[in-house]
Formats: sequence, structure tokens, C-alpha cells
Amino acid sequence: MIGVLGLEDGTRVEGVGFGAPGVVSGELVFATVISGYEEAMTDPSYRGQLLMFTYPLMGNYGVSGDNFQSDRIGPTAIVCREIWDRPLHHRSRRTISQFLEEEGIPGIFRLDTRMLTIKIRDQGAMRAALAVGERSEVSGEDVVAIARDQPEISTLDLISAVSCPSPRRIPGEGPKVVMIDLGIKKSILDSMRSRGFDIVVLPSNATVSEIEGYEPDALFISNGPGDPKQATDAIEAVKHFAGERPIYGICLGLQVICLALGAETYKLKFGHHGGNQPVKDLATGVVRITSQNHNFALRPDSAEGTGLKITQVNANDGTVEGIRSNYLGVEAVQYHPEARPGPLCTRDRFFGTVAKEIEARRR
Repeated sequence: MIGVLGLEDGTRVEGVGFGAPGVVSGELVFATVISGYEEAMTDPSYRGQLLMFTYPLMGNYGVSGDNFQSDRIGPTAIVCREIWDRPLHHRSRRTISQFLEEEGIPGIFRLDTRMLTIKIRDQGAMRAALAVGERSEVSGEDVVAIARDQPEISTLDLISAVSCPSPRRIPGEGPKVVMIDLGIKKSILDSMRSRGFDIVVLPSNATVSEIEGYEPDALFISNGPGDPKQATDAIEAVKHFAGERPIYGICLGLQVICLALGAETYKLKFGHHGGNQPVKDLATGVVRITSQNHNFALRPDSAEGTGLKITQVNANDGTVEGIRSNYLGVEAVQYHPEARPGPLCTRDRFFGTVAKEIEARRR
């Protein structure tokens, strides 16, 4: 098979198609992870996007399924420089090509991902389309037209497609936490479960009355795809419970909390996607390496007057990475503490703080 990738600016590149044949569209973004492609490919926050890896080789240790972050592939398509379809790792159960084919997701490799990454850094994330199939079935001109015709990602409700369809419980002996699923990663649930919380996971459209029915000790807003303004029900829930119960959030959850409390968000030029984002703690000056996957961020000056304090910033571009309000009982981070890619683990620091604060407020 061949693959043809088209961008809204008229760029058209041809490569080798793999995975499932078909034509898909979305926003093209790049991720800077060197390993961890299993986790990235199954991250629900990539919904509606074509995921391009900057590291030149993917698939070299196969696909085991042990590190999946959800039960399906998140991105619309995968874009790589090269793939390796003869992995020898003892945990591998299938190749990356087999994984995409079984999931019905197309991919393309053997193209210049460096050129595409530089283009996105210069011009911003772009609408794109990918066609994979036999040469007689694929038209480069068509994919550019498809890329240009699709709506902006900010207008799409991507959250409902990745949220759980109905409530579920993960029992524990500790405080009860209601987690609003906007596209939650498995590793976040694992991190909360390991601390003994009695967890109730609710769909993204859960109402205030439904949440109150579980009598939670705290509310947790998860990560997820797209524009936080689309999470209307979660925003209303935060507005209702702020100051009444502790509220925590990760990634999209931070943005939802900020919107609910009167702050503003904006779309980043090309987002933060990868495992090497430096985050500076403003109180200690310590910089930690973090894993991130988001396209939107808090507008810093809009936090004034909301009761929110900015606690962490990105050391590369100064974007907001952490917020807190002692008065309202709110804390959230823009990065993924559960992913812990750096030598200084952020998981215990964040989730340990969550556990201590919820327990203290129960007394």
C-alpha cells in the first residue's frame, strides 16, 4: 500500500501505508517520545488527531498490550519515519502494523517527519488528511481538499467519544472520590487506586445531582481531548462543588477547573506532546521533567481575581503547568504526574498530596 498525507497549506507527501486502508482526517501534531509508543497510541487525549512521532523508529519492541492507557487507539492515524515489523522483545504479542490493522487505523511511514515537524513548529498544528491504499485508489489532491474541508478541532465534541458510557466503581477502603471521565488514562486510575481511594468513575455528562448522589469526599477532573470549553457538564460540576469539596485535575482537568472559576484558556501554537517537558515549581525553583499531551492552556493574566494561584510553569515557554487555591480546596497540574518520565518522580508528589489533603479535610 501507499500512503499520501495532505495538509491544509497544500503540502502533500507520499510514503508507505501500513495498518488499515482508508481515508481519515484530523489535526496533525508531533510527539517527542523516544519510547512509550504503546502508551501514546492508546491515549484518549489524541482523539481527533494524526499523531506523528519525531523519533525516527517506531515498533522496535512490538506491542505487548501491557501498557495500554485505554481499550482502543486514541489517534485517528499514525505518522512515522520508519517502523520495525520484526520485533524480538519477549513481551511482544504483535507488530505495530498488526495492531493498527486490527484496530482499523491507518498509518504512514518512510516520509520526512523532520520537515513536517519544523513546518508545524513554524506555522502551528494543521488540519490534515491521510489516505492509505493501493496506488490506483489514492489521490494526493483529494487529501489536501479533505484536510481543508474539515472543521477546526475547537468546534468538535471529542470528549463524549472517549468518556465511559456508564458509571463504574473501583472499590477501596479510603475516601470516596468521584472521577469525571473526559478521556481518563488507565495509569491515573491505577495511581489513585494504589492509594486506597474508593473510586466512582462517571461519564463526562454527569450532572451535579448525580455526583451528589454518591456523596463524594472529593471531585477529580480527568485528562481528555480537544477544547476544554466542550466539557460543559464538568465545568458546571466544578462551579457547584468549588469551596464545598476538594477538587483536583490533570491536563484537560486543569483547564476545565480554570474555566469554571472564571479564568480563560487559549489554543497553543503546536501543543505539548511528549515526555521531555521541563516544569518549574515556583516555590522551590526545582525543575522536573514531565510527560504532557495537550493543545490548550490557561491564560495566565485571566487567573487574577479567581482565587487561583499559579504554582508551576513550563521552563521552555512559560505556559502554566500548575494551579492551586487553598481557600477553595483546588489543585491541578497540566502535565501527567502518573507518567513519571524524568528521574524525579512527579507521581508520588501529586497523588500523595491529593491523598493527604482529602484525608485531612475529612477529619
